[in-house]
Amino acid sequence: MSDEASYVCDSCGEEIVVPIDLSAGRVQEYVEDCPVCCRPNVIHIEVDDDDAVRVWATAE
Repeated sequence: MSDEASYVCDSCGEEIVVPIDLSAGRVQEYVEDCPVCCRPNVIHIEVDDDDAVRVWATAE
C-alpha cells in the first residue's frame, strides 16, 4: 500500500495529494481546505482488506 493518494477538489478540479495514515483507521473522513482554491473539502478515505486505497472529496 502507498502512503499517499490523491483526490480531485470538488470546487476547482485540481488533483490534490494527501498522506494515508492507517493509525487513524481504515475508514476516515475529515475536512481540509484545498491548497489551490482554499475551499473546504470533506475528504473520504477507505482502505479495503487488500490494502487498496480509495480517496474522494465532497464539498463541505
